[in-house]
Amino acid sequence: MGNIGMPELILILVIILLLFGARRLPEIGRSLGRALGEFKKGLQEARKEVEQTEKEKDDEEQGKS
Repeated sequence: MGNIGMPELILILVIILLLFGARRLPEIGRSLGRALGEFKKGLQEARKEVEQTEKEKDDEEQGKS
């Protein structure tokens, strides 16, 4: 349970096509692509910030010893 097979995926795509129409699908796809790109960019920036904070914390601890 929880696995989406090919028949289910096709059914979902047909329902989306009926709901939004063929003209809006490319626009929706571009919007989703941009949103995913921004999300990944934000994750990378957050990861870098956490690594930098950890490095600064380690440097402070080594300076106290």
